[in-house]
Amino acid sequence: YEGTNGNAGELGHIRLSDTGPVGYGKIGSFEGFCSGGGISQLGYTMAKEAVKNGAQPLYYREGMAQYEVTAKSIAEAARAGDETAINVYLESGKRLGQGLSILIDILNPEAIVIGSIFTRSKDLLWDSAYEVIKKEALSVSQDVCRVLKAELGERIGDFAAIATAI
Repeated sequence: YEGTNGNAGELGHIRLSDTGPVGYGKIGSFEGFCSGGGISQLGYTMAKEAVKNGAQPLYYREGMAQYEVTAKSIAEAARAGDETAINVYLESGKRLGQGLSILIDILNPEAIVIGSIFTRSKDLLWDSAYEVIKKEALSVSQDVCRVLKAELGERIGDFAAIATAI
C-alpha cells in the first residue's frame, strides 16, 4: 500500500511521547527513540543528567558535543556494564516495543523485519521491547508475529543500490 501520494508507511513519524529525542522532525517519535541518531540524543541527555547526579557514564566526557555521543559508543558502554548506557537502551527498547505493538495491532503481520540499529544492538533492545509487546499488543496478533533482524545487515545499502540500478 503506497497511500494517496506515496507516503504510506512512514512509521518513524508515529509519536510515542510528548517528550524525547527528535526523529523525522518530530519530538518523541518512533524514529527519535529507535534510530541510531535518536539513541545518541537520548544518551547525551541522560549522560548530562547522570553527571549532575554524580555519575560518570563511560561514553561521555564533560564538555562533549551531542554529535560526539553515538549509539555505538553507548552500546559499547552498555555491554561494559555502564548503568546510564544500559538505561538508554532499556528506554529505547521500551519505545521499540511500543511502536511494534502498534504495528502488530494494526497490521497483524506474520513477521516484522528490522535492520539498522536493531541488527547491531538486538541484545540491548529486545528484552525490554518484548516485555512491552507482551503487555500492549493483542495476544492473538503477537502470538503469530515474529520480530526478526534483517539478514542483510550492513550490506542492505549495497543491495538497494543494485536493485535501483537494474
